[in-house]
Amino acid sequence: MALGLIGKKIGMTQIFDENGLVVPITVIQAGPCPVIQRKTADITERGKKIRMKNGSLIEVKVRKSDGYNAAQIGFLDKKKGVLKSEKGHYPEGIAPQKHIREFRLDEGEDISVGTILKVDFFQDAGFVDITGISKGRGFQGVIKRHGFSCGPKAHGSNSVRAPGSIGMNTYPGKVLKGKRMPGHMGVDKVTMQNLRVVGIDPEKNILLVKGSVPGSKNSLLVIQKSVRKKGALGK
Repeated sequence: MALGLIGKKIGMTQIFDENGLVVPITVIQAGPCPVIQRKTADITERGKKIRMKNGSLIEVKVRKSDGYNAAQIGFLDKKKGVLKSEKGHYPEGIAPQKHIREFRLDEGEDISVGTILKVDFFQDAGFVDITGISKGRGFQGVIKRHGFSCGPKAHGSNSVRAPGSIGMNTYPGKVLKGKRMPGHMGVDKVTMQNLRVVGIDPEKNILLVKGSVPGSKNSLLVIQKSVRKKGALGK
């Protein structure tokens, strides 16, 4: 997993392309995201804060390795409800964050703690992959949940929206695992791949992508450069 940004879905709108066709776009606030922790596979000497019995805080050096390369980034300052133990997780100058995500870094990819990642991170990206939590639909039947067809709608029919047969009689005498049936729909982790970047606004940290993304307004999103499809902005 390469480095990305945490964002918030603002909503949807539409624009007209050069041919006069309507293009649906999603408006996303992407960043700013400070890098709050850096993990490395190498053995390094790090500072560790220890609180003494008299209340004083001292810092000692320890040799440590996380075993893998990654970076933790945050999104949106946390203004209340910050625990004392939570404050020690952040370097000086960075406020506690509401949302934290960890990204595994590719080989050769490096970033230092305290760096502020903004939407211009996608300046050279023509396509992005966006992960979010889908809208909750509650308990739904097989027609809406799985796209089943309706039964006969003739007079006296009692199986218009029913799922139909769900198993055999004598053998195996049970419902097979994985059978598509009514149940809870939505609130799943969904990733939309190869979404075209329509434009960015570096001053307001706004990212415009073509099409829809998972989740409702103000829902949290994770945006990364596309893995499968490469290209420059506007191409």
